[in-house]
Amino acid sequence: MKIKNIIITFVSAIAILFSTSVVSFAKVVGDKIILGAAISLTGKYSSNGVHTQNGYNMAVDRINDMGGIKVGGKTYKFDIIYYDDESNPKRAAQLAERLISQDGVEFMLGPYSSGLTKAIAPVTEKYGVPMVEANGASRSLFTKGYKYLFAVLAPANLYLDVAIETAVELNGGKGVRIAQAFEQDAFSQDVRLGILDAAERTGSKIIIDDKLPKELNDMAATLAKVKAVKPDVLVVSGHTKGALTAIRQIAEMKVDVPMLAMTHCDAAKLSKQHGKNSQYALCASQWHKTLTYKDDFFKDGMTYAADFEKLFGYDPPYQSAESSAALLVFKDAFERANSFDQKKVRDALADTNMQTFYGNIKFAEGGQNVDKPMVLFQVMCDDAGKCENKVVAPLKWASAELIHPIPKWSER
Repeated sequence: MKIKNIIITFVSAIAILFSTSVVSFAKVVGDKIILGAAISLTGKYSSNGVHTQNGYNMAVDRINDMGGIKVGGKTYKFDIIYYDDESNPKRAAQLAERLISQDGVEFMLGPYSSGLTKAIAPVTEKYGVPMVEANGASRSLFTKGYKYLFAVLAPANLYLDVAIETAVELNGGKGVRIAQAFEQDAFSQDVRLGILDAAERTGSKIIIDDKLPKELNDMAATLAKVKAVKPDVLVVSGHTKGALTAIRQIAEMKVDVPMLAMTHCDAAKLSKQHGKNSQYALCASQWHKTLTYKDDFFKDGMTYAADFEKLFGYDPPYQSAESSAALLVFKDAFERANSFDQKKVRDALADTNMQTFYGNIKFAEGGQNVDKPMVLFQVMCDDAGKCENKVVAPLKWASAELIHPIPKWSER
């Protein structure tokens, strides 16, 4: 990677503090547009924090290599100041304050997770700092009247309602019986509300409604209930660790359920850690590499995935793809605003209407992306144990046929 994460040194700090150029403070240093980001590099969200950072860095390199950002007749390049928020909301808010008040950042990229985005958003709003975020999907983020928050991803309540609608469709239009278990964070609770809405809309019934333990390391009590009452669908949302725990214990306990739908199971690398035990899981995804969206920087999903794997050695999860898309949005807004004035950039962001390799991006008044649907993929494995993620819903985007019901463990 050519990108250098900025470290504020004594010399650069003095240059920033005493700059009298038109582009004041640290929003621009020389030919660099400085963005700030607090990212979970340690703590329980560290896996997805790294995916987020990798997505940011890849897009910065690509944009810089392809001509940079043109503002006021000059060409600029992106660079990013990173701090580790330690997966802690209080720490994330403190770092946002530091980035803005001490480092002079005037444009922000979002952290990983809804909870940390909720902690940072009041800070960026207070200072009038535009933030493009890619990993905070909680719908409550978009109901507070924030004017400087923009999210490229679909809101959390839409993550798994397509799974319930698909189950009902496969049941001849009749309601289904749902078991669910959720982490107690903002994102997962919004996913839960989406399932409640979908259940009411489809005439389905929630028969298990459990909380996952704080450390996301044991859901045996919920799975024992599932074995006893035999629901039609099991829904789990507990980020990466929750998905891995679910697959491990479902296999250990030989839990049979016709449909298993989860969040974050692409980022969890289920098949890499659990092999064929992960087969048939349905994964809610903001993006999949087989989708046919296009742009001038990454071409399409398959090209992005190939380039990403060359750089980082693994297939990109959607957290990386959406993070890369956030930089494309910022570039587009800076160029349309033709300015580094924060309000002009904010207004340009609000008027965004573009297609990226990740999907269409158009912001509603609350800042959420209203132009891109969620997809479901299913983990499918061959006889040799090689597994792939294939899009199975919504049907108009499907690249493979959904396997339903999941075969019983005794039949595998």
